[in-house]
Amino acid sequence: MKKTFKLEGLNCANCLAKMERKISKLKGVTNVSSNFFTAKMIIEADEDFMPEIEEAASKIVKKYEPQVVFTVE
Repeated sequence: MKKTFKLEGLNCANCLAKMERKISKLKGVTNVSSNFFTAKMIIEADEDFMPEIEEAASKIVKKYEPQVVFTVE
């Protein structure tokens, strides 16, 4: 399953790279790609784990950039 997320208020490309690395290590995630200029992140993962992955990814995003609004596109 593939989902695209919008990262509204993203300010730091380096922080985005760190988020991507952390999210890629979550259980069930097969691929993560992000683009700083479009402020989007695509997460590919096992459908059964997606609700937990979304919740964990949101927490990871908030850790690096607390002002970012992380929503499904």
